[in-house]
Amino acid sequence: MSTITTDTNAAPQTGITARAGRRALQLGEFRGLTLWVGGVFAFLYFPICVLILYSFNESRFAMNWTGFSTEWYGRALGNRAARSAALNSLIVATCATIMATTIATAAALVLARARQFRGKSAAMGLMALPILVPEIVTAIATLIFFSTLGIRLGLGNLIIAHTVFCIPFAFLPIRARLQGMDGALEQAARDLYATPWESFRLVTLPLLAPGIMAGAMLAFVISLDDFIISLMVADAGSTTLPVYIYSMIRFGVTPEINALSTMLFAVSVSLVSLYWLFSRPRR
Repeated sequence: MSTITTDTNAAPQTGITARAGRRALQLGEFRGLTLWVGGVFAFLYFPICVLILYSFNESRFAMNWTGFSTEWYGRALGNRAARSAALNSLIVATCATIMATTIATAAALVLARARQFRGKSAAMGLMALPILVPEIVTAIATLIFFSTLGIRLGLGNLIIAHTVFCIPFAFLPIRARLQGMDGALEQAARDLYATPWESFRLVTLPLLAPGIMAGAMLAFVISLDDFIISLMVADAGSTTLPVYIYSMIRFGVTPEINALSTMLFAVSVSLVSLYWLFSRPRR
C-alpha cells in the first residue's frame, strides 16, 4: 500500500495569501494620514479660496472686508490695459497651441509607430527635456537666442518661445493615446486597400482625436498661465495677462488684482477639467 504525503502548511498559506490579496488597504488604517492629506490640500487651496473671497470685497483695500460687491470685476473688465494684455495672452496661447500640437502629433506618430532606429531613445529624452529643465533657464536661453540673432517680432517672439516650451506638454497625452490604440485597426485598413493617407485620416486620426484635444488643452493652459518666459521674452506692447498682474502687484494688492486672478484661475480650471475628461481612459 502506497503512502500519500501531504504538505499541511500549503493550504493554509494559500488561503491566507488569497485573503490578503483580496483585502484592500483602507486609508483609515494609516494613522494620521488623513489629517496630513487634509493639511496638504488646505495649504494648497486655502490661499486661493481667500483670494477668490476677497475679490468680492467692497473695500478698495484687499484685506479689509467691508461687504460683498462685484464692483471690482466690472473695473477689471473695463480696464483697457488688462483687456489688451488678456488679448495678447489669448493670441499667443492659441497660436502656440496650434503649432505645438501639430509638431507634437507628428513627433508622437514617428516615435510610437516607426520601427526602432538609432537615436530613438535620445529623441524621446529630448522631447521631455523642456519639462525637466528649470523654466528660468529656458527663459534666459531663449532671451539670449533672440538677442544674438536680433529677432524682434513682438508677439512673434512669445509665440515661438511658448511653442517650444509647450511641445512636450502636448506630446505626452498624444503619445499615451497612441500607445493605447490597437494597431490592428490600422493594419486592417491597409488590408482593405486604403492608402496610408486614407488610413491615417479615417482610422488613426479619429481614434487619436481625444489625445490631441487633451494635449492641445494642456498646452493652451501652460501658455496662458506662463509668467517667467513671458516676462523675459516679451517686448514693449507684448505684455501678457500674468505679466500685467505682476506689474500691478508692485503698487499693492487690490481687489481688482484679486478679480483678475480669479478670472484667470477660473479659465485655467475649466480647461484642466476638460483636459481630464478627454485624457481619462474610456471603457
